[in-house]
Amino acid sequence: MREVQFREALREAMNEEMRRDERVFLMGEEVAEYNGAYKVSQGMLDEFGPKRVIDTPIAELGFAGIGVGAAMNGLRPIVEFMTWNFAILAADQIINSAAKMLQMSGGQYNVPIVFRGGNGTAGQLAATHSQSFEAFYAHVPGLKVITPSNPYDAKGLLKAAIRDNDPVVFLESEKMFGDKGMIPEGEYVLPIGVADIKRKGKDVTIVSFGKIMKVALSAAEELAKEGIEAEVIDLRTIRPIDYDTVIESVKKTNRLVVVEESWPLASISSEIAYWVQRYAFDHLDAPVWRVTQSDTPFPFATSLMAEALPNNERVIRAVKEVLYKF
Repeated sequence: MREVQFREALREAMNEEMRRDERVFLMGEEVAEYNGAYKVSQGMLDEFGPKRVIDTPIAELGFAGIGVGAAMNGLRPIVEFMTWNFAILAADQIINSAAKMLQMSGGQYNVPIVFRGGNGTAGQLAATHSQSFEAFYAHVPGLKVITPSNPYDAKGLLKAAIRDNDPVVFLESEKMFGDKGMIPEGEYVLPIGVADIKRKGKDVTIVSFGKIMKVALSAAEELAKEGIEAEVIDLRTIRPIDYDTVIESVKKTNRLVVVEESWPLASISSEIAYWVQRYAFDHLDAPVWRVTQSDTPFPFATSLMAEALPNNERVIRAVKEVLYKF
């Protein structure tokens, strides 16, 4: 095992897949000459050249469409958006072309493409640059949606996404690119659609994903000091969701708290809550509790940012609510 940064894990995944398959290429804003806005693609232009590591104009709809066309014609593009906030402009190509093409062509055209980039809040970037898009894209049949929380999962899942024959939305975070974690020396690929139990426990199940997993795990550590053992599940994949792992955990703990960075209405936590009440209702000893971003556009003031996002205090409060220990 060796320690790498999150950005290095992503780079290794892309490098290995580009060496393995000459059909794979990377395109996006500043990915080549500048080595990536967050240095994820550092050194890739030197190894693979300008035909496989391609700088694009700041025109997300245009280069996303080029990527979809390339995928339909046998290539396997990785399309990097500097941030998923900018990719709102490319939603037509992602939702109406990539996601629907297999069905609309009667199975004649696969679209093996990965759309990846920074997602969610990243500091004082204000409302239009601080949105989380997990639920937005998970709503769309034909897409797979992945949001890793650590370097190990990021590398293994990005390799799986690049090899997948369906379009994949791969959600990262600007605030995670410098995070460090251990990965194996050799090649590995993780299965899409399989959640991971990051911490075992018996008293309550906490479900989360992406960078908010840090909050979930930190809260679980604090709760353990009070004798409350939380089982913490990292969904990793948002579409398809591994409902079975969540339901089996709730059958053991009898309580559920879901933590996510996005807004509460029509959220991933709403979806999880539905499935648990549908398939584990008799095992619940308390209502499902959700901890989400406030139902407002994201603020710019640091004092309001802290109030808007899930934090340890809110998660601990939610756990104590479902345990009736408030």
